[in-house]
Amino acid sequence: MATDTMVLTRKIQVFVDCDDKEKRSEYFKQLFEWQDVVFRGANMVITHQYVQENLKDLIYLKEDVKVKLADHAKDEAGILNTSRMNTTYRLLSAYFKGRIPTDILSHINTALIKYFQADRLAYWKGEKSLRNYKKDMPIPFSGKQVNFSKDENNRDFRFTLFKIPFRTYLGKDRSDKRVLLQRALVGQIKVCSSAIKIVKGKIFLLLALELPKKIQELKEHVIAEASLAIEHPISVIVGKESFQIGNKEEFLYRRMAIQAARHSLQKASAFNKGGRGRKRKMKSLEHYNDKEKNYVDSKLHLYSRRLIELCVKTQAGTLLLVNQSNKEELAKDDEFLLRNWSYYGLIEKIKYKAKMVGINVIVE
Repeated sequence: MATDTMVLTRKIQVFVDCDDKEKRSEYFKQLFEWQDVVFRGANMVITHQYVQENLKDLIYLKEDVKVKLADHAKDEAGILNTSRMNTTYRLLSAYFKGRIPTDILSHINTALIKYFQADRLAYWKGEKSLRNYKKDMPIPFSGKQVNFSKDENNRDFRFTLFKIPFRTYLGKDRSDKRVLLQRALVGQIKVCSSAIKIVKGKIFLLLALELPKKIQELKEHVIAEASLAIEHPISVIVGKESFQIGNKEEFLYRRMAIQAARHSLQKASAFNKGGRGRKRKMKSLEHYNDKEKNYVDSKLHLYSRRLIELCVKTQAGTLLLVNQSNKEELAKDDEFLLRNWSYYGLIEKIKYKAKMVGINVIVE
């Protein structure tokens, strides 16, 4: 059984581990300031990288203006006084050094340049607009900044990030988070570049872990043909056997019921008791804000997991998604399908889980 590695990201709720109200308030103030710097810095980096990339298209400059993006010390035709990657780091350092750890600045710069390079061809073709980062974007940092330890109850974990103490909250964790944290604690798996995200006053650790993946004993010539459709989310044929995963009643009708309930509450909210403005009138809707999204996400994870388990069981080394491109084109013209059937989300989850076990996915 061959062994390789892959990076998994787990979203873990954390608290500032401090009982002193004044200190805790200072820690939160620090986090919000970092979040603001990260948001501003990210937009600055992506803007400067785009301007540098398109400097040669500024036809209103003098003809003898040099536009070669290279370090002048290494190339006489270069117009930069440092490497291109370092230009935006120096920009961030000039604006924000002293307000935020340099480790965070370095990771903002590295990540943004990586994203820009991946999208630059699409920008040039006009297929994609320049990324715009919002105020709630995560605060990135290197994995070496996190060292876990167990709390006094041996249930949760503690760590310090740039002198701010945190404690995890796992609750009745039914996933693999506690096991992964324990393995990271004893050094069995490596903590990679991760991030802290603040959502409506709650703090989440987006923990990236590099761990070995087990490649199953699969036969590449055995092909599982899967079809994604409304009646049955996934229909699979392997050899002479056929399988169906999920059904319309289970997925689509439940989703539409959530939509109908939310729509009904929206209409009734106009008659709710006021007193504190919009917040009180919309209070009954808060329960439904993410209910549909969470339900769909949960179902897609379930369907994709069952599909990959089926492929492993039948030793199918290749997974073919039949006529998927045509279905997606048809869905663009059908408002109902576009709104209620998550083709893209399901395919992404299938690819992710297939990669974990070494199955090759082909989208036809």
